[in-house]
Amino acid sequence: MPRVILYRLLQLPIILAVIYLLTFLLAWVAPGDPFSGERAIDPVVLQTLREKYNATSPLSFLSSYPLRIITEGSFGPSLFYKEWSVNDIIKASLPVSITLGLFALAIAVLVGVGVGTLAAVYRDGAFDWASLSISLIGISLPSFVTAALLLLLSSVPAMQGVFAVGSWGRPADVILPGLALSLAPMAYIVRLTRASMLDVLGSDFVRTARAKGLSRNIVVWKHCLKNAFVPVLSYLGPAAAVTLTGSFVVEKVFNIPGLGQHFVNSVQSRDQTLLLGVVMVYSLFLLVFNLLVDIAYVLVDPRIDISAKGS
Repeated sequence: MPRVILYRLLQLPIILAVIYLLTFLLAWVAPGDPFSGERAIDPVVLQTLREKYNATSPLSFLSSYPLRIITEGSFGPSLFYKEWSVNDIIKASLPVSITLGLFALAIAVLVGVGVGTLAAVYRDGAFDWASLSISLIGISLPSFVTAALLLLLSSVPAMQGVFAVGSWGRPADVILPGLALSLAPMAYIVRLTRASMLDVLGSDFVRTARAKGLSRNIVVWKHCLKNAFVPVLSYLGPAAAVTLTGSFVVEKVFNIPGLGQHFVNSVQSRDQTLLLGVVMVYSLFLLVFNLLVDIAYVLVDPRIDISAKGS
């Protein structure tokens, strides 16, 4: 396993470089200008701004900022928020998105695994059908619809003193956006856990454990769940990256100063440096969490060979 981890770590900068190049090409192909926007600006001033930020052409941009990232660890100044650097924006907004993402991920995993396990144990019962129906709704509803419904809940007079939409800093401020962000992954985890648990419950070792006198709860929650959790673990890699960097829609709807809102603003304002910085942070999270998931496979089930030598 150490050799596989080292190989994956060596691949990481190459993959990030490819992602940076593709994002760079898409950012420059899109129409618009980060310096003028909707305003009429003097051509001389516009040219001066482009030269100041090395944005006169795609080649000048590409020859300046990637080298700065490698040598200084800096994504450069923001083209739209000219008084801020991209690093400052990420440092200020990333902890907000991580806090929101951890809360949403914890809800999704705990509720999803618990409900999925109970749905498999009580298969074809009322609880099973209710969980399947609710998870289907959770998968089908877009996040902006869920966020809008929770905003309506916050407008109820009895809830206005509890949930202050648009604010950030109190523990209660994370509840509504966290619920909106957790609903979709929670629904997927419920379905994955149920399907995997049904397969495990029919295994021979379950019948053997029951024949030896182990209680039903110990067999289900200690032995079966460990084996049934592997498909859920596969899903947690990208799901954790998405939730920890924040949902663009949820953060925009609830006006949360997280990384997702800055991503939306960077696209709208054609802020190439901020856009590239946010995409690189998101890509790094995605790659790292996928690596952690591969390592966790071995911890959950030592029989899994992540190096694929058995093939």
